[in-house]
Amino acid sequence: MSLNSVNTNLGAMVALQSLNRTNEEMAATQKRISTGSRVADARDDGAAFAVAERIRGDLAATTSANQQLGGAKGLLDTTRTGLENVSKALQDVKATVVKLSDSNITPAQREQYMAGLKETFSQIANFITDTRYNGQSMLVTAAAATAGGTTLGEIRTVRNGEGATYSFAKVATAAINGAAAFTGLTTAGYNGATMLTGASLLAALTEFSNALTTGGAVNVAINNTLTSLNNLGSYSRYVDSQINFNKAKMDAQEAGMGALIDADLAKESARLQSLQIRQQLGSQALGIANQAPQVLLSLFR
Repeated sequence: MSLNSVNTNLGAMVALQSLNRTNEEMAATQKRISTGSRVADARDDGAAFAVAERIRGDLAATTSANQQLGGAKGLLDTTRTGLENVSKALQDVKATVVKLSDSNITPAQREQYMAGLKETFSQIANFITDTRYNGQSMLVTAAAATAGGTTLGEIRTVRNGEGATYSFAKVATAAINGAAAFTGLTTAGYNGATMLTGASLLAALTEFSNALTTGGAVNVAINNTLTSLNNLGSYSRYVDSQINFNKAKMDAQEAGMGALIDADLAKESARLQSLQIRQQLGSQALGIANQAPQVLLSLFR
């Protein structure tokens, strides 16, 4: 091919091709700088982008699991707070029952102690009723836990992004639910405005004394409450550990994804400056090449 042609300017072609490549490289570099990613979409690196998308899905799922675990933690903490108040109230019940087991107190004192005991029973029942989180309660009667033949005696929450679950038992309140658990105590020691005497008083004293034995209503309620508090503490520690593990796993996944797709901005900055110089030189070279046919006009003078 002749170089002395006004139809075909080989030098301009070469300069234009070089300038186009420079512009393409500059566009890619600017994309990395503006997005902060070496792989911003599937066109940059399809395999790496697919891996990154899978990791993003895992992160979203684990984040969702942690949110649900947070709800479970709220339920556990609320229930623990309620039972701690029940435990304190049961201490008052035990102290009052000890007094009512004594035949030396006066009828007026017995009436006052019974009134206080009934009030404490009512307070325990209210603690149990009011212990709810987001409309849900872990405190159920034994009948409610197996209603309709279906086991409802546990709470299930997802614990990770794969959908695996963690279950913890609800708390049966039949033995600690105020007057319902202490029917004998609310009737034997106080009979309206008339204080019990004689054989009736002896029966009442026996009722109160029996409630304080190892298998008595008061100690059973206290033991059940403390056992439930111990279980709730274990459940809460597990949930806390799972939340912290999920967070650590997500940090590791994000670090791995960053190593795969993040751009080295220091390197890209240096490359951008180099490409800007190449672009300027390429433009000048193209301009010079476009002027080459002008030289042929001197041959016709």
